Amino acid sequence: MLECRAVTAGYNRSPVLDNIDLNIDQGEIVTLVGANGAGKSTLVKSISGLLRIFSGEIWFEGLRIDKRSTSERVRRGIVHVPEGRQVFAGMTVAENLGLGAYAQRANLKADERGQRLEELFGLFPFLRERQHDVVGNFSGGQQQILAIARGLMSKPRLVMLDEPSLGLSPMMVDECFKFVQELRERGHAVLLSEQNARAALSIADRGYVIENGRVTLAGKAADLLESPEIAERYLGVGAAVRFSAEESARLAKPLRAAITRPEVQ
Repeated sequence: MLECRAVTAGYNRSPVLDNIDLNIDQGEIVTLVGANGAGKSTLVKSISGLLRIFSGEIWFEGLRIDKRSTSERVRRGIVHVPEGRQVFAGMTVAENLGLGAYAQRANLKADERGQRLEELFGLFPFLRERQHDVVGNFSGGQQQILAIARGLMSKPRLVMLDEPSLGLSPMMVDECFKFVQELRERGHAVLLSEQNARAALSIADRGYVIENGRVTLAGKAADLLESPEIAERYLGVGAAVRFSAEESARLAKPLRAAITRPEVQ
């Protein structure tokens, strides 16, 4: 469905991505794993057209799209849900959702637009209840759901989510990832850019590890989860250093002395 071939991209004249190869098939979740600044968001922006690539090619459903406009990519079935949600705080739920179909406004009839809204209200009942409310006072989780729903208004086949769990409570993170799985069940392809590597890999079919703008590892998500290298770098499971009882006592002495000093009590 989507294929990136030797994509190099960045900002101004400074490259961030270096010869990235990536592919996504219909009905699968592919996650990008990497530290902050590794190039995950840059890749998503390059696919959606927010950034013009320096070199390489991007193909979607047999058509080369890297020279196409962002709006045309939306019309062809690609949607980008950005990092930080970026909802329009001074507008209502219904107005935000309407903007999700803006690129298709010329060919979208009123009854079809209404049908799409009804489908989203069925998925997210609270949006129906609050469709006339201004979204500036919504919680982070509610805004994230709205941002995803806004993207779905364009009836995409590829949904790209950039850091969807950022700033959410643990409960809302779980709900967010459950819905990502539901997108796959509905036939969407999903590209998930996410710092929460454990959660992302646990629901993904495949993953790409990006370091300093390059793909350093790729494979089945289950295999990446079991990789000691991935565990140590991205899952918070490092190799434990064991000390003898004598070494532990010696290392603890300076800490005990600091704790008992009057000026820190």
